[in-house]
Amino acid sequence: MTRIKFCGITNLDDAQLAVDAGAWAIGMVLWDGSPRRCELPEAELIARRLRRTVEVAGVFVNATLDEIAGTVDGVGLTMVQLHGDEGPSFCQEVARRTGAKVIKAGRIHANSDVVDMERYHTDFHLLDAYRPGRPGGTGETFDWGLVDQRRTTIPLILSGGLTPENVAEAIDVTRPYAVDTASGTESAPGVKDPERLRAFAAAVRSTDPPPAEPDAAANGAVAP
Repeated sequence: MTRIKFCGITNLDDAQLAVDAGAWAIGMVLWDGSPRRCELPEAELIARRLRRTVEVAGVFVNATLDEIAGTVDGVGLTMVQLHGDEGPSFCQEVARRTGAKVIKAGRIHANSDVVDMERYHTDFHLLDAYRPGRPGGTGETFDWGLVDQRRTTIPLILSGGLTPENVAEAIDVTRPYAVDTASGTESAPGVKDPERLRAFAAAVRSTDPPPAEPDAAANGAVAP
């Protein structure tokens, strides 16, 4: 079963909509350069209400270790998503200092970008589309065939331009642990569209394997 991370959450109402649609995790961008920036008081409210129900991730871009640790503690995050130029040792120190699960994001446009992610021994790898000067949130896909270059067993979160219309194909090609969407489920930057949230979740669920047939012998059936 492929899990769903709804990112770009900016308010409690949208966070609850994401949970109701079947989110495994919700992501809040805590970087000032994003149109989907979630203000810290709202992030605290979301985490307080929902962290016992879903994973609550904060997205950081080249923040300092002290800034990340303070925010994880103050907001109550369960996951940290590092979307900048953070190195492997920095990622390990984030995990040690915060106790949160760590997602390292990589921007992919060539085989070498996928191979480079092998250096990061984090809880999850998130693969996103590459655009110069943009750490993420481009609304663009990348060549999913590049995922074949992965040799690590670290769970993959697939991101980058995923929508209700293309996510089933993306899952079929890459077989990720989870998929991540922000702009693909919005009516405007930072504003979730309830219908698109539900449609995205339905498209993901359509890729789940069918339930196993019941074992006749286990149910006490007698062979003819």
